[in-house]
Amino acid sequence: MNLKITDSWRNLLQTEFEEPYFEELISYVKEEYAKNKCYPGPDQIFEAFNLCSFEDLKVVIIGQDPYHGEGQAHGLCFSVNDGILHPPSLKNIFNEIESDLSIPYPKSGNLERWAKQGVLLLNATLTVKSQNAGSHQNKGWEQFTDAVISIISEEKEHVVFLLWGGYAKKKGKKIDQKKHFLLTCGHPSPLSANRGHWFGNKHFSKTNNYLKNNGLSVIKW
Repeated sequence: MNLKITDSWRNLLQTEFEEPYFEELISYVKEEYAKNKCYPGPDQIFEAFNLCSFEDLKVVIIGQDPYHGEGQAHGLCFSVNDGILHPPSLKNIFNEIESDLSIPYPKSGNLERWAKQGVLLLNATLTVKSQNAGSHQNKGWEQFTDAVISIISEEKEHVVFLLWGGYAKKKGKKIDQKKHFLLTCGHPSPLSANRGHWFGNKHFSKTNNYLKNNGLSVIKW
């Protein structure tokens, strides 16, 4: 099992990788992948980091855990592989972008294009068993992703954190709000969005305005 991660992140996270909890976590993940069908593919577990270098990072979007259906998850939160039907939350994200920025609804739900512009699409839990939502929660991933957020908060400035829903908002405690910009709202899932907790948040234009005001290039959503 090749758990590859780019050097820009490996250097920052090396002490975390050496922690006993992380060694237990990886042992658990390897066993799960050996026994069961799990997502994303083993070479894509750290894909969010591999497509968005620490140096380029400008925006963090936090999801919960990977999609657990066939062919969906590929290591970026909310994103699906090309040609895969858009899940409801992703549809609502695209609908809000269309409304906020007058950008046409895209054909592909693959968000690699965002990652390559400096958007870290980070799930709180990086793996999941097929057809079993939340199955790899509380095994150590949350501690690891908390550490990632703390490191970003400490080492960077002027990062936009998009915290959608209660689960993501809890991660906000790790972020220095004097140095960074936090935007919070309800989750884009239909249950939350249809209660009026998502649409009209204008998070995408607000993100770009903040980046522009701090001398950073905007995201082409």
